[in-house]
Amino acid sequence: MTTRDDDDPVALRDVVCVGATPLAIRVVFPDGTVTWIPQSQVTDDSEVYAIGHHGRLVITSWFARKEKLG
Repeated sequence: MTTRDDDDPVALRDVVCVGATPLAIRVVFPDGTVTWIPQSQVTDDSEVYAIGHHGRLVITSWFARKEKLG
């Protein structure tokens, strides 16, 4: 079982970015769910941060909890 501290970023796999503004990216999760993620909540370790990117989306833990992601 994987454990993590509440402050550790959350990595979500197989995410695709389908839209972007200066403040947020629009992503599609493997189950087909589409949502906006604020750019400020995407960490530097993320592979997904602009339109067309596909892979691991890494976001702050508090935002993941708030939005019930991961």
